[in-house]
Amino acid sequence: MPRTPMTQLSPADQVRLRALRRMKAVALGALVFMAVVFVVAFWLQERQPWLSYVRAAAEGGMVGALADWFAVTALFRRPLGLPIPHTAIIPSRKDEIGRSLGEFVETNFLEASVVRTKLSSTAIALRAGEWLRQAPHAERVATEGAAVATAVLNALSDDDVRDLITDLAREHLVSPEWGPPAGVWLGKIVEADAHHGAVDLAVDSIATWLDANAVAFHGLISRRLPSWVPKLAHRFVDETAYNEALRFVHAVQADRQHPARLAVDGYLTRLAYNLQHDPVTRAKLENAKSTLFDSPRVGALAAEAWNTAKAGLLTALADPESGLRRRATQALQEIGARLTTDDGLQRRVDTWVADAAVFLVDRYRHDIASIITDTVERWDPAETTEKIELMVGRDLQYIRLNGTFVGALAGLAIFAIAHALIPGV
Repeated sequence: MPRTPMTQLSPADQVRLRALRRMKAVALGALVFMAVVFVVAFWLQERQPWLSYVRAAAEGGMVGALADWFAVTALFRRPLGLPIPHTAIIPSRKDEIGRSLGEFVETNFLEASVVRTKLSSTAIALRAGEWLRQAPHAERVATEGAAVATAVLNALSDDDVRDLITDLAREHLVSPEWGPPAGVWLGKIVEADAHHGAVDLAVDSIATWLDANAVAFHGLISRRLPSWVPKLAHRFVDETAYNEALRFVHAVQADRQHPARLAVDGYLTRLAYNLQHDPVTRAKLENAKSTLFDSPRVGALAAEAWNTAKAGLLTALADPESGLRRRATQALQEIGARLTTDDGLQRRVDTWVADAAVFLVDRYRHDIASIITDTVERWDPAETTEKIELMVGRDLQYIRLNGTFVGALAGLAIFAIAHALIPGV
């Protein structure tokens, strides 16, 4: 019987312990009953010859009960404390049993064909879709995902993230030369006349500003004239400059082939070529790029952007009513709905799951099975014995009970056959 106090057992183990004790009492009662019957029949068989059959049955019952008691007890401990060989099998061979169990699981369960066959017969995508399309389930997945994301964000070191962002930016943005790809990109824009919209926007903006800011031209040029020039001439010069500027801008607006527009086209064309082929232009761009990214202000802005983004994400993840959480829930429901209606998507998902499971089993089957072996090796032998006895001991007591009755029938049959065939018995 297990030595662990009842107060230290789980409710389920307490139920198993009571059932085990009850079956042990029943099996022991059957043995005692056979012993009592044997004594009575042995004492009275001279006066009542038919009791010899009862004696033989009781004798066989006792032998069967004692043999099965010995066999069951030998699994868990040494019968009567005697150092009999091949007893106390579980505590003495615990580690070997764990290794055998691990090998059995690895060989018969963690095998690629077994896993693929089982997964192929299971509509994983369909079942997942039917479960996920329900709002409570989608909300649950979103909540669990938010908890995981929050834990990951909190575990991240801000300094490490900033260093990673810096390294990635330097590797993918700063280190590559910008000139040739920028020149190719600009050349394609000019060839497709895609820059005309930007030119129109710039010209329109200048015209709007000029229309609304005529006063700004007062003194813009005249203040540079000699002091002896009359004030009337100052005003004339300023008004003339303003009107000419306004006339020029309106002319550029109206004429798609204006020389100023053509000059812009030519400048952009030359710039695109120089960015690809002129070392001086390319060097200027690289210097400007390095100056920009090496600026402490840019680094501070990057750190501030990360801190702001992290705080915003944590706030959104913590609020079940946030837009992020709601959109995540809706997206999960939509995925679930697609999984239940799209046969092609179901086949792809089922194939992905099966391939991933087979890959993991092929690569890590021994490591997975070793969990069983390592866990059993760490168990205390006495505690292991008690746990196993609690799990299967009640059924083993049925073996004792069955052995009692089978032994009784065998003893009766052997005695009856011997009495019938052997004279004088």
